[in-house]
Order: sequence, then C-alpha cells, then structure tokens
Amino acid sequence: MSMKRAIILMLDSVGIGGAEDAAKFGDAGADTLGHIARANGGLQIPNLVALGLDKAAQASTGKTLQLGPQPAPQIDLPSKYGFMREISHGKDTSSGHWEMAGAPVLFNWGYFSPNYPSFPADLIEKICTEANLPGILGNKAASGTTIIEELGEQHIKTGKPICYTSADSVFQIAAHEKYFGLERLYKLCEIAFKHVAPYNIARVIARPFVGEKPGQFTRTKNRRDYSVKPPQPTVLDAIKNAGGQVISVGKIADIFAHQGITKAVKASGLQELWDVTLREAKAAPDFSLVFTNFVDFDMVYGHRRDVKGYAQGLEYFDSRLPELAAQLEENDVVFITADHGCDPTYTGTDHTREHVPAILFGKNVSPQFIGGRDTYADLGQTVAAYFNLPPLNVGKSFL
Repeated sequence: MSMKRAIILMLDSVGIGGAEDAAKFGDAGADTLGHIARANGGLQIPNLVALGLDKAAQASTGKTLQLGPQPAPQIDLPSKYGFMREISHGKDTSSGHWEMAGAPVLFNWGYFSPNYPSFPADLIEKICTEANLPGILGNKAASGTTIIEELGEQHIKTGKPICYTSADSVFQIAAHEKYFGLERLYKLCEIAFKHVAPYNIARVIARPFVGEKPGQFTRTKNRRDYSVKPPQPTVLDAIKNAGGQVISVGKIADIFAHQGITKAVKASGLQELWDVTLREAKAAPDFSLVFTNFVDFDMVYGHRRDVKGYAQGLEYFDSRLPELAAQLEENDVVFITADHGCDPTYTGTDHTREHVPAILFGKNVSPQFIGGRDTYADLGQTVAAYFNLPPLNVGKSFL
C-alpha cells in the first residue's frame, strides 16, 4: 500500500469573487483575482489554469477571467475544482483558516476602534503596569509598515512600544529587535494577550523590526502570533489524535494556537515558503498533512494595495507548482485554497469578503467540477475523508 499524504497550499487572501453577503461587509464588487488579472492586462498562470482556477473563478463570478494567452502548462494531473463560501461571521485570517479545518467561527469577534485612541485606557494601563512600560505609541488603526516609519525613531528614544490595530480582531505590537529586544517583545505580547481576553480579540501579533531611521526600518521574519484556540476540534486535531503528522509551514501553527500541530517550521517570503514546503512534503511520512500559509499575497501585496506585485507573486507561485507535482507519490493529494480576499484594487486596505478556490489534484484524483460549496469546511471534511477519519461536525467532502 503506497503512502497517503495531503498538502494544503493556502494562498492567503487570493479570493476569486465577491461572496453573496459581500455588501454586508462593505465589499460589494470585490474580486481579488479577477481585478488583478484585468489591471495587469492578463496573468501568466498556466499551471493554475490547467488545474481549473480560471473555471472556478468563472463559476464564482459569472465572468471570464481576463488572463490572456497562456504558455503551455508543465502540470498534467487530474483535478477537482470549484469555489467555497464562508459561513463564519468575520472575514479575518483566524475565521478563514479555522473554518476550512472544520471549525467555523459562528460568534462575533471583538474589535478595537479604528480611530485614536483605539484601545481603552484601562487596558493600556494594565499592560504597561505589568510590563513595566512608560507608556505606548500609536494607539490607532494603521498599516504596520507605515506606523514604524512614523514612530520608529520615537520608539527607540522613549522605549515605548508601538501598539496599533486594523480592521481585523487584533492587537499588534511593533518594537525594535535591538533597542527593545525580541524576547522582551514576545513577553509583552503574552501579557497583552492575557489582558485583551475580556474584549474577545482573536490575536495579539508581535511585529519586530530593525533599522536606525525612517527609510531604513524593516520588519523582520520574527513575527509571532498569539492566538485564541479554535472554537472546536479541527481536522488537524483529528489527524494528530489518530497518530498522524501535521506539519505546519509559515504562520499556520500560530493561527491554530499550535493545536493539532506535530511539527512547526518557520519560513517567510514566497521563495522560502515554497522551498520549505517542497522539502517537508518530500520528507513527510505516511499519514501526514503539510499545511502552508503563503502570507505574502495578503501582507505584502493585498494590504499594501500592490496590484503589480500581487500579479508577479501569483505568477511566481504558479512557476513553482510543477516542482511539487513532480515529487508527488501515487496517492498524494494537494489542495489549493485561500482564507478570504484582499482585493488590491478596492477601497481601503482591508480584507474583502469573497469566495475562495477549492482545487484538489493528484495522480489518482477523479477530475470533476465541484461547483460552489456551502462552507470552507468542505475542505477539512475532504481531508478527513481522504485519511478515513470520522466525519467532522461541519462540511461535505468533495473527495
């Protein structure tokens, strides 16, 4: 009997068309993939097209994806393709990931005000007292790269960490690795995580940076997310509890609060994330899941509204797919999906409520158009079915 291994390539924010309830989120007309393709006069993604991404996008939006002529694909494997709808109440990272793993978020997160001051005075007082801080800088909703340019020098001079939020349910803390200290930043985030609990906040994020002055400040790869746990067990827990391996690449382990993870591998940037994914997928034993979050689509291109960079990132992602296809064993399967949209042509800098791709390919996959799925949890249910695990509480398998 040959090995059974599953790989999930989670393209953070690569939505493929506005969800039915997009208007409720202020996202009517958003279409991350479609608008990037149109704005760039086409996209060279022949391998994703060969696997059905364009057909999935067309099913989602009712419009043809404006790709232009494609080079010949280097992948010739059967695939299932369609799109998935989100039932979680938010359009955030945690909700998207947890739902696809079988644990939708059917409650409302707490959020901080986007306007100064974002954080309640008593919350900041508790954090500063316990962490022995002279105060904080920021205290508003901001782009992480913009706020370190604005306040980085003042942070170095005063020793006050830069605290900010976004449209997500987050409390983010930026601090200088050398002048403030990385371990001290992590400790501060642990303190903050404890104190934001009553506000029902999903994550506290450590955002370390280096550099001496504006124009030189850059965030490092030592980001760390402190997350609440998923609301119910996920397919990751099911695999781990049944004796399988769950190998997280990138920020997956942090998003799941390390629940159901047997090995966490740090990586950042599209190239390194691909390199590590290929290495871990090749080495993975029987009965294992390799789960990678390709964060750059969201963090580097989507939120920063970099339409050209997003297109180049997608083309680079596509160019590496044949390497993975070439090393697949007989019964291995690969899923390609996303957790929400982040349309870089849309107003603001927030995530967008969208359908996401549901692509499954492998040597023994029966080719099929799987239509529009009622929940992201169909992906987790399919993983459970593939490994012959008991069904999850939510979702229908498309195996």
